[in-house]
Amino acid sequence: MSTVWYNTRCPVYDAGIDWQRNKLLALVRAGTVEFKDINQQPDALAHFGASVDDIRRRLHATDAAGRLIVGADVAIALWLITPGEGRLAALFGNRAALPFTRFFYDRFADLLFAWNKRSGRW
Repeated sequence: MSTVWYNTRCPVYDAGIDWQRNKLLALVRAGTVEFKDINQQPDALAHFGASVDDIRRRLHATDAAGRLIVGADVAIALWLITPGEGRLAALFGNRAALPFTRFFYDRFADLLFAWNKRSGRW
């Protein structure tokens, strides 16, 4: 995991990322993981074909090799590197659970995106 892009204007994503960043403080300080606000650099992932609304809707990240990771896969990748959260990655990221994890993450992200839009958070 290299850089996680998220919407700081969404109170749910902002709180979740703040909590995650605090758990990964050593990796953040070492520069291994960065958390960036898409609202400050809306075209940051345009070369992947990701619009600012795509990133406001779902977490996006780039790994150390520069590949794009989206949605539930970002959460799983974060859990894998977060002390004490490997069991979450194993539970929700295994071959049997992953399709359901992605489906439910996407539905939640869609609802959250619509709520933020209605609330005028951008």
